[in-house]
Amino acid sequence: MNIPTWVWIASVGVTVLFLVVDVIHMMRNPHTPTMRECLRHLAFFVGSAVLFGIGVWYFAGYDYGLQFFAGWLTEYSLSIDNLFIFLIIMSKFAVPEKLQQTALMVGIMIALVLRGIFIAVGATLINQFAWIFYLFGAFLIYTAVKLAFEGESDDDEYEENAFTKWVTRRFPATDQWHGPKMFAQVDGKRVITPMFLVILALGTTDLLFALDSIPAIFGLTKEPFLVLMANIFALMGLRQLYFLIGGLLKRLVYLGLGLAVLLAFIGVKLILHAMHENTLPFINGGHHIEWAPEIPIAVSLGAIVLILGVTTIASLWKSKKDERAGLEH
Repeated sequence: MNIPTWVWIASVGVTVLFLVVDVIHMMRNPHTPTMRECLRHLAFFVGSAVLFGIGVWYFAGYDYGLQFFAGWLTEYSLSIDNLFIFLIIMSKFAVPEKLQQTALMVGIMIALVLRGIFIAVGATLINQFAWIFYLFGAFLIYTAVKLAFEGESDDDEYEENAFTKWVTRRFPATDQWHGPKMFAQVDGKRVITPMFLVILALGTTDLLFALDSIPAIFGLTKEPFLVLMANIFALMGLRQLYFLIGGLLKRLVYLGLGLAVLLAFIGVKLILHAMHENTLPFINGGHHIEWAPEIPIAVSLGAIVLILGVTTIASLWKSKKDERAGLEH
C-alpha cells in the first residue's frame, strides 16, 4: 500500500487541528456533556471511521478496507476495556465531573503521541525482523491467558504507576483544584495541580494498554498508515463512550473473557504468519513452513465481529439474569 506523503501530512494535520481546537474549547468551557452531545459526537467519530474505511476500500482495494475495519474494531474493543481503569483513576483523584471531559481529552492526546511512537517502532521491527511476529504472537497469547484468569478488577487494586509517583515526589504539587489548569501559583511558587497528575495517569496508563493493542493490530494489518488511523479513530471516540456507557461497563461481565479470546485468536494468527514467513535457522532449517495456513483478513474480521457480538449478548443476558435473581431474593 503506497501512501503519498501529502496523505500522511493531511491525516495527521487534520487530527492535530481537531484535537487542539477541541481542547481549547473544553478548557474555556468545562462542563459535563449531555447524553445528546455524547451521542452526536460519537456518531460523528464512528461515521467518520466508517467513511474512512469505505474510502480505503474504494481507493486501495477491499483487502485493505477489511484490514482497517478489523484493526479499528479491535482497537475500539480494547479501548473500551481501558475505560474501566479510566473510571477508577477519575474516582481515585476525585476529579470534579465538569473537568473529567478535559482530563480525558488531554490524556487521549498524550496517548496518541505515545502510540504513534510505538507504531513507528513496531513497523520498523516488522520490516527488518520477520521473526518478531513470533514474539508478538506469544505475548498476545500470554496476555490472553492472564486476562482470562485475572477475574473482575477491583477499584482498590489501582495504584499510581512509577512515573506518576516520581513526578509527585520530584515536583511541588497542590491537592487543590484550579479548574482545568495543570499549573498554578500557590504562595508565590509554581506547582502542579491534580489535573496535571490525572492527565499524566491517563496518558501513561494507556501506554501500558498499547503494549497489547499495537501488536494485536499488527496481526491484522502491516500497513503503518492503517494502524495509525485505526488507533486515532478508536481513541477519538473514547471520550464520548466514557460518559455514555460508564454504567453499562459494569454489565459487560464477560468483556475480559471476550477480549482474551480475541487476543488469543490474533496471537495464533501472528504465529501462523511467522511460521509461513519463517527465516529462523533453528526452526525448520530456516525455511518457510508451507503447511502453516494464513488466515484471510475476511475470516479475521468475521471472527472479531462474532467474538465481540457473543461477548456483548452473553454479558447483557447474564447481568439481566442476575438482576432478576436479586429481585426474587
